[in-house]
Amino acid sequence: MDYPKLRGVDAFPTQIQGRQMICIQDPQGFSQRAVFLPLSLFFIVSLFDGKHSILDIQAEYMRKYGELIYREKVEEIIEQLDSQLLLDSDRFRDTLEREKGGVGLSPIREAAFAGTSYDPGPITLRGQIEGYFSPPDGPGQPRMENPSGKLKGIVAPHIDFQRGGPCYAFAHKEVREGSTADLFVILGTAHCEMRNYFSLTLKDFRTPLGTVKTNKAFIEVLSKACHWDPFEDEFVHKREHSIEFQLIFLQYLYPGKPLEIVPVLCRSFHEAVERSISPREIPQIREFIEGLEEAVRATDREICLIASADLSHIGLQFGDGDPASSMLSQTRVSDLEMLAYAEKVDAEGFYDSIRKEGNRRRICGFPSIYVLLSINRVKRGRLLKYAQSQNPETQSAVTFASLGFC
Repeated sequence: MDYPKLRGVDAFPTQIQGRQMICIQDPQGFSQRAVFLPLSLFFIVSLFDGKHSILDIQAEYMRKYGELIYREKVEEIIEQLDSQLLLDSDRFRDTLEREKGGVGLSPIREAAFAGTSYDPGPITLRGQIEGYFSPPDGPGQPRMENPSGKLKGIVAPHIDFQRGGPCYAFAHKEVREGSTADLFVILGTAHCEMRNYFSLTLKDFRTPLGTVKTNKAFIEVLSKACHWDPFEDEFVHKREHSIEFQLIFLQYLYPGKPLEIVPVLCRSFHEAVERSISPREIPQIREFIEGLEEAVRATDREICLIASADLSHIGLQFGDGDPASSMLSQTRVSDLEMLAYAEKVDAEGFYDSIRKEGNRRRICGFPSIYVLLSINRVKRGRLLKYAQSQNPETQSAVTFASLGFC
């Protein structure tokens, strides 16, 4: 491999035993291991752009550090990264094609994060989720009888439970007490590349708490409204957590109830920000929103919309020049100003608050929230909980919130 090319990985600074390192992780999950590189080796890897040959890399290293790095050393680094599927190589593409080819072999989307992000045992998992509702951090256990029927949708985080569990609980308490739905349209956030803006799947979802069926009739109506293949990126569902995490809470709230879901993954809308246009001006986005509205009208089921969405990603891990600790106060102000538009169900105002800043806070849940606000079903919203989670090791932070919509 004379012109190595790194895939779209996450890279951020960290310290190990006082030594400055760069951590590389695969957001798509093909590589399960994090790679830690000293700065000199990361400089080499930073040149893996498909344009620098090994000879070019040797020359750049000599220019920067004043010493020779042998070709064999560069090839060793290439092989190590390629063996972990971190390079855009024949090995990775073969793995990707095998995974795409295997998507249709099972009617079930198996739990991908049991045992890593949450407890794999059903009894202990229920205890884990119950704890997130408990005060002082949680909202208290939900009232299980006589829901009001007024709730039409929520925004809930998709951050890991350890950091965001109580915030999830605020949104899902609202679901249990305010919704009579038995069909949940979950607008998940895709954290890896997709060709299209949205991805559907007909697979049922299994977690340690049981199997939830996907409503095929609803998806058939929705998919027919799309003049492109909404199943083309279906393989992305296998490794994405943003739908699975909402299911765990729904299954906890409705033990034994035959819930059904419509699982949707939303790709970044950054093209709209770059072009300074409304997302609705992008034909595929407009078409999907209109198709979703049509499918909602066509069903006789009671529906609850769930936008599985985190908010700002700030600090060194995400490319900012300053640590998150110096940015938290202003980020809170900006986040709450943005969420005020969501409370008013003003999709374009919500988007414009992101666009005018060039999405510098990296609102990863912006597409799913925008779609929820664009559906002619919710009339007003209410902020239930706002939170920020810092990671001192990476000097970074993620913010998230729960909202309820009537």
